[in-house]
Amino acid sequence: MGIPNESVMQNEIAEEKRREGEAAKRRRLEQSLEKGLEAIKNGLEDTIPASDPLNVTQPPPSVLDQGKNSQMG
Repeated sequence: MGIPNESVMQNEIAEEKRREGEAAKRRRLEQSLEKGLEAIKNGLEDTIPASDPLNVTQPPPSVLDQGKNSQMG
């Protein structure tokens, strides 16, 4: 038993609309992701200097520092 032509056409039209809707949704999602990634990239660029490791070593005392320590002690 075959499907009437009108039903086939309606099903094809409905399927095409569904695909168009999915494609539009996919484009919006991709645009949203691109905006989010751009925001992350910009945020990281602003924090690069702050992410440098701290210098935890202290330089040796200078001649002036050695004179101050002897006067205090």
